[in-house]
This record gives sequence, structure tokens and C-alpha cells, in this order.
Amino acid sequence: MFPVSLKALFKCFLRSYLTAGAFNTRGMQNIGLAYALDPGLKEIYSDAGKLQKARRRHIKLYNTHPIWNPLLIGLFLSLERKIARDLFPAPSLPKVKSTLVFTLSAIGDSFFSGSLLITWSLVSILLLFSGMHHAAIGISIVFLMGVQIFKVYTFYMGLTQGLVFINNLKKWNLINWGSRLKVFNCLLVLAFWLVIWPFNWHIYSFILISFTGLVLTYMYRNIAWTRELFLVFILSLLMFVPESLNWIRTFL
Repeated sequence: MFPVSLKALFKCFLRSYLTAGAFNTRGMQNIGLAYALDPGLKEIYSDAGKLQKARRRHIKLYNTHPIWNPLLIGLFLSLERKIARDLFPAPSLPKVKSTLVFTLSAIGDSFFSGSLLITWSLVSILLLFSGMHHAAIGISIVFLMGVQIFKVYTFYMGLTQGLVFINNLKKWNLINWGSRLKVFNCLLVLAFWLVIWPFNWHIYSFILISFTGLVLTYMYRNIAWTRELFLVFILSLLMFVPESLNWIRTFL
């Protein structure tokens, strides 16, 4: 049984896509969250005073990964329904909310942004550079639709199961799956490097240039002024030694 009408749920779910629309430095996504919850809160609380208290509970600091917004909105509606029926203490909601929001945010950043999104990007780019444009479009559609289905599913589970679903979510082991995807992404990077290899193929040249690229990447990320020096070096080559790149290509 849903805590509010289907019409209100539909509005809440659609508004979950807008939670970052009023992002601010004080409450981050809090205004977007309050806006998404409002259709449901209006049905849960007929009394104006209780409605205002419920709104204030969700106007405080809120910031999480976008993939979890539908789940959290559904879960908060479920908890607010219990609060309205005196089945859940209202003072406990801020503690539960902060723990859930920031834990899920870390999982979202690690698995979805740091792993799955990279996999999606690398597979699409690899297919595009291999000339398989229709396959790249198909993969993108599959990933995009999968994300929407995931949001609908978690929204429904948050509504119907509430905090019980969070315990089930632990069993998904998304952090470890994210680590596995990162290993797979490394293989995709190697495959992409082979596809775009611009020089004449030879195992020694491949190892040399790949190793040089890794060293330059390390220097670029960890040593001060490396970026500026590397840029000056490249510009100098292009300005004063225009044939150097052609010579390197011929040599390799």
C-alpha cells in the first residue's frame, strides 16, 4: 500500500530529477528535495502546522548522488507516513536521514560515477572508434534505460519497504562490484589504446610509448609545474622543430 496517491507519487518521482536545480552552498540539494517531497507531504499532512514541520525537517542539509534521489524520496515519504501515524519518532528522522544520505552518496560516487559511468563511456568510445556506430548508440540506449528502470525500482522499494530495503541493499555489495568494474575498465583502456594506435605496429615501440605515457601521466598528476613544463615542451616542438613529430613517427 502506497503512503500517498499515485498522482502525488508520479509528481514526486518526476521532481526527483530536479533535486540539483536549486543547488546552494548552504543546504546543497535541500530545496530540490523539499520540492520533490511536497506533493506527497501535502497528502500525508492535512493539518497546516504539521505540514510546515514536515517541510522544515527536509529543508536542512541534503546532498547525495543523483541516482539515489528516487530511493530516498520514496523512503522519506514512507517514514513521514509513519510519523503521521505515530509509528516512528520524528526526532529520529534527521539522524537516519544524515546517515543514509551520506552513506549512499559515497556508494554512488564509487560505483556509479567512478566505475559504471566510466565503463559506459569507454565501451561507447571504443565502439565509435571501431566504426560500430549503431552498436554504440544501442549500448547507450541500454545503459540509459537501465538507469531509469533502476530509479523506478528503488523508488518503489523505498516507498513500500522503507528502511528494510536499506538492509537488502547492503547485500548487493556495490562497493566490491565497483572494484571489479575498475579492473574491467583498465582492460577497456588498453583496448582503446590499441584501436587508436597512431604509429607503425611493433611490440617494442608499443611498450616504450606506453611506458612513457604512464610516466608522463604520473608526473602530470603528482609533480608541481609538470603540466606547465609539458605544455611549453610541446609548444616548443611544434614551433621550433616542426619535423620532429614526423621523424618520431617514421622512426617508430
